[in-house]
Amino acid sequence: MISQISPVIHPRPFLKWAGGKSRLIQQYIPYFPANYQTYYEPFIGGGAVFFYLQPSAAILTDINAELITTYRCVRDRVEDLICLLQEHQNRHNRDYYYSVRANIAKTELEQAARLIYLNKTCYNGLYRVNSQGKFNVPLGRYNNPHICQENLLRAASKTLANVEIAQADFIDVLSSAPNSNDFVFCDPPYHPISSTSYFTSYSQNSFHAKDQERLRNVCAELASRGVKVMICNSDCELIRNLYEEINFKIYPIIAARSINSNPKNRGMVYELLITSY
Repeated sequence: MISQISPVIHPRPFLKWAGGKSRLIQQYIPYFPANYQTYYEPFIGGGAVFFYLQPSAAILTDINAELITTYRCVRDRVEDLICLLQEHQNRHNRDYYYSVRANIAKTELEQAARLIYLNKTCYNGLYRVNSQGKFNVPLGRYNNPHICQENLLRAASKTLANVEIAQADFIDVLSSAPNSNDFVFCDPPYHPISSTSYFTSYSQNSFHAKDQERLRNVCAELASRGVKVMICNSDCELIRNLYEEINFKIYPIIAARSINSNPKNRGMVYELLITSY
């Protein structure tokens, strides 16, 4: 009898996320620093860059409490999480989706399973909440959504095993005291380039021009300490001006945009990759 060998699953994002970087990493590779000690990512989102780099030491943070809970459960209780996701997968239909969406999970493990389930079945994998902080994305059109990707979750769990994960505002990266041997990658909510591309409802607190300026100031402070800083954002006058003022290097990146209320504005667009080095 010939034994079947399970395919090797390389670590990669276990969540779909608006603005995810999986398709852009090949363009980013020439700009990643060759050497660094600790990797910081204060807007973890789907974590594509983290999973690609697989740094030996990392601190991952985000203001989104549900997202951070989910990362911790993947790191610490992946088998229990898989069991809950299998239940969601077995019960999935339209009515079940809206029932799960309407009800808040009680335990952290249930919260993590709920977020992954909604993420895999909602429209475009979009994370959006209303002013009360309630998830409000409609059901997506999927014939057979991959709700419980066991091997992918286990691979992610191994990669996250020794990683520090915390809920925090991006400005808190300064208090972590990164030094010149460290690398900080920032993937904030992008500044809108048109009224139809405006998407800042990532958490209950929207991300506006003043927040982009706050982020620039944080990046400038990090750079003054010798920290290697990389930021990605939309290609627009505001972002260019903010980082040109502090003499950061700006590189155009070609990206595919799939989320826009106006279908004519979807497709290939330029984004910016910005570095302090």
